[in-house]
Amino acid sequence: MMDITEIEEQAALDKIKSGKRLDGRGLKEFRDIKIETGVAKKAEGSAKVTLGDSKVIVGVKFGVGHPFPDTPDEGILMVNAELGPMASPNFESGPPGKDATELSRVIDRGLRECEALPLEDLCIEEGEKVWKIMVDIHVLDHDGNLMDASALGAIKALKEAYMPGYEDEKVLRDQEQEFKIRKVPIACTVGKIDDKYIIDPDLVEEEIVDGMVTVTWTEEELCSLQKRGNGGFKKDELLKIFELAKEKTTELRKIIE
Repeated sequence: MMDITEIEEQAALDKIKSGKRLDGRGLKEFRDIKIETGVAKKAEGSAKVTLGDSKVIVGVKFGVGHPFPDTPDEGILMVNAELGPMASPNFESGPPGKDATELSRVIDRGLRECEALPLEDLCIEEGEKVWKIMVDIHVLDHDGNLMDASALGAIKALKEAYMPGYEDEKVLRDQEQEFKIRKVPIACTVGKIDDKYIIDPDLVEEEIVDGMVTVTWTEEELCSLQKRGNGGFKKDELLKIFELAKEKTTELRKIIE
């Protein structure tokens, strides 16, 4: 992906101030969304999300491990994000950087805060063995708003997932069991430029917004949020963002379901 020029940034800024966007969208429109499932054959559940020109694959794997000391009778959720140089020249090979860490934490928090997963049902032997749910996010192409694309991929992959069986210290992947999630958290990222609010900022727009907030809603409640960028938000601005995100996640939920 080429570096963004000042001319591109100014053109995008001028469009947004006029109530339009460079790609023809309205301020409150998502780019085209495509979701495919079963894309990783060795995973218990997987989904590929294409959001405009951003693409991510999310895989869900189940394994057996020791529980955390403070939750000896609960399973473990682990979310990992991989942002490699093939997705963007701004990403580097090696250990997860701050962007990958932030992405994985936002997706993890959205699932964990609303208790979407029945972790207490994943205990095999209290204090000794529990199921681990590993959600791996691989970014293929970065053209902005990886948060929403990854959140969609994670919840869709989990909805498609089946648990292996377990017997006599063996994980039996030929004895799948149905795995049900309790709630469906959906993320929506809202950017602010002056007095304008935009949904699903692309890569150029991410560079020019005053700030962004990723809000995660379940069917009934706001369960997490993450602010990015240097700009601040007043209380009434945040309330507008929350309501806008609630409206748009309702639309996204229809795609997931």
